[in-house]
Amino acid sequence: MRGSKLLLVFSLALVFVVVPLFNVPPAEFELNFADFFPPTHIHAKLCASFAKEVEKRTNGRVKIAYFPGGALLKGNEIYDGILKGVTDMGHSVFAYTRGRFPVMEAVDLPLGYTKGKQSTCVINAFYKEVKPKELTEAKVLYLHAHPPGLIHSKKPVYKLEDLKGLKIRSTGFFVKVATQLGAVPVAMPMGGTYEALQKGVVDATANPMETLKGWKHAEVIKYTTECYSIGYCSGFYVMMNLKKWNSLPKDIQKVFDEVSAEWIPKHGDAWDFIDDEARKFTLERGNKIIPLSKEESARWAKAVAPVIDEWIKDTEKKGLSGKKYVTSLKKLLKACAKK
Repeated sequence: MRGSKLLLVFSLALVFVVVPLFNVPPAEFELNFADFFPPTHIHAKLCASFAKEVEKRTNGRVKIAYFPGGALLKGNEIYDGILKGVTDMGHSVFAYTRGRFPVMEAVDLPLGYTKGKQSTCVINAFYKEVKPKELTEAKVLYLHAHPPGLIHSKKPVYKLEDLKGLKIRSTGFFVKVATQLGAVPVAMPMGGTYEALQKGVVDATANPMETLKGWKHAEVIKYTTECYSIGYCSGFYVMMNLKKWNSLPKDIQKVFDEVSAEWIPKHGDAWDFIDDEARKFTLERGNKIIPLSKEESARWAKAVAPVIDEWIKDTEKKGLSGKKYVTSLKKLLKACAKK
């Protein structure tokens, strides 16, 4: 009898201890977050930690289901997915929907970026200064941009003349840049670049340094030319469906804004970290990094200037202030470099 009473007491205690553990109240706001970066990539990890931080600071009132690697939407589908509510949040590249963001395209011009932290600073400052109408359809949480795209080649490139006839894997504005440099642009997605270099379909590629390790390009190139005077970047965004944003209470919106501001420099630092790691990786393989002289850098910048001039003319035909945007970006480049 005594044993039965003890068992009953123990069972009741177990109920009171265990039941609350499994009776966790559901989150007030459940959101989906789509990303194209693979889950192992440093920027995917940052987005995942962003979601966790928001959950933590809202004391579980917000729950974010993160879908990396294109599991929910591919990179070029993410912006439309945000607008249509297929996903509540998304992380992708402006250039994936070319022509959709005519003002933000200015950030991608070959203006002479040198670091990921600098380009990330520039794109956020430019957005706040210009407040483009094209970014009012969704809630912009934060932006970032990769370090400068450089030329990685199988043959050494020391001067402008060495580029003549060189087949360079190119995307976006760099198609026009390559042409102005006297090279032959070959439009190609990142995924096919390694094999194209390996088989001689292209002689070089224009990418940030990080691709030498992250995409193993250091295995199929021998040289990197530090052409910082024409350094371009690609802008990335993290946005939320506007209707979903407006449905959130002010205190939760405040948390999103605070965490977003903290994650901007994290992404900038991450870009530079993986760029530095790739530099070590390529040098360890015996590859050579070629710096351009001040005079040669000026020659390259002069050669690609028509690309920027053409963009300004095309933009102003659309009723946008192209010249003003470029002037602003050049000022921000200097200001962010000092930071």
